[in-house]
Amino acid sequence: MSKMSLSRRAFLAATTTSAVMTFTGAAAAPNTAKVVPRKLSPNEKLNVAAIGAGGKGAGDIMGFQNAGENVVALCDVDWDRAAKLFNVETMKNVPKYKDFRHMLDAHPEIDAVNVSTPDHMHAPAAYHAMKMGKHVYVQKPLTHTVAEARLMTLTAREMGVITQMGNQGHSGNGCRELCEMVWSGAIGKVKEAHVWTHRPVWKNQGRPDAFPPERQPENLDWDRWLGAAPWRPYAKAYCPHDWRAWQDFGGGSLGDMACHIMDPVYMSLKLNERPWFTVEVVMQKGRNEQTFPLTSTIKYHFAEGGGMPAVDVYWYDGHWPDPKDPSKEIYNRPARPEGIPDSCVLGDDNSNGSFLIGESGIVTQGEYGGNPRLVPDDKMKDYTKPTPTLPRVPGEDHFLNFLTSCKTGEQACSNFDYAGPFTEMVNFGNLVVKSGKKLRWDNIKGEVTNVRHAKEIVSKEYRKGWELPC
Repeated sequence: MSKMSLSRRAFLAATTTSAVMTFTGAAAAPNTAKVVPRKLSPNEKLNVAAIGAGGKGAGDIMGFQNAGENVVALCDVDWDRAAKLFNVETMKNVPKYKDFRHMLDAHPEIDAVNVSTPDHMHAPAAYHAMKMGKHVYVQKPLTHTVAEARLMTLTAREMGVITQMGNQGHSGNGCRELCEMVWSGAIGKVKEAHVWTHRPVWKNQGRPDAFPPERQPENLDWDRWLGAAPWRPYAKAYCPHDWRAWQDFGGGSLGDMACHIMDPVYMSLKLNERPWFTVEVVMQKGRNEQTFPLTSTIKYHFAEGGGMPAVDVYWYDGHWPDPKDPSKEIYNRPARPEGIPDSCVLGDDNSNGSFLIGESGIVTQGEYGGNPRLVPDDKMKDYTKPTPTLPRVPGEDHFLNFLTSCKTGEQACSNFDYAGPFTEMVNFGNLVVKSGKKLRWDNIKGEVTNVRHAKEIVSKEYRKGWELPC
């Protein structure tokens, strides 16, 4: 049967490089390239730049400044959206750009870059920065495609830079407590896991048509906002907020939330150590070529690996009007396990969470892996959580974990050797949503093994000038 590899470069790298997927403390890979990151002492300040300075990007870059680092440059294609940050007293004299390539060329002193853009520009920005020897903190999901995720993993290794994906729950103690509970046999061998979100909370998901052209704002560089995406006329429905609904720019509900909510499941079930997995759509409403569906249920099946048996992982998202009362919404949720009363809270509540079903019990946890607990609630009365065996992140602080890593050379907890394969898995769910096909993924070689000519769904075409080698 014909097989499709991400690219010859990615295939060769993937089959000759040993993957190191650890939670904390991994040493940065040796940099064999000519460009090397600046070495800092623990007492030095990082020179940090922002790619994406409005919305989430503003909060991120202020977090770095509040931690005591130097903000030396800011980049955003929408200066109206970035105006709030630009007008902060400490930011007024910081140089500002609309093209991150120009910013990086103009400021060789930059040590690290924060990337908080729409999903479709995560990989172009992070790849460009890493190839210039810059450490990168990239918001979740790490990339827009499966191919980009593997490229980010390999490029980070090649360049020897410090990396972190912005799934802050990965720095929390809850994820590690869950791992220790599962690995100590608290619920026996895990047979299945269920993960859900109340997303989308943005407009236009399920819309089958593009919007008619509108006049673009004066301070928005629409061409650079599109970046790697196919050209289309501006409409306010695409930016600054509702881009997540559109296949060209975002990842829908799965792209927005899975890197948070699925993380404790991914960690505790050692899904990074499974040699292959399949993905298929169980249910969806509103499938089309422009946006992600209104709602979907996706089934992942993972082969045994990491000393754990094969397991099914289900993802649920979306909502739709109640036909009996259109003013109310029906939310897509897993069935409540047998023996779990309605009074028992699963996950955080009805919005986000997950639970694992084992041969001898059930454990649930919140959106970021917090408050892992056996259910029903009375199961926790006489239960003592295992003695901690996994390293904890000081202060459970994701930003500080990255900044400290940039100065010590030890990789951050959600570095791209972890976040890259994790994002591959997450993005694979959207491949089946868009293609309607059941796909099997060779997790080691990086190949779809059951569909011919799958490159167009595993990767994508890039606009001229924004190409990536994947």
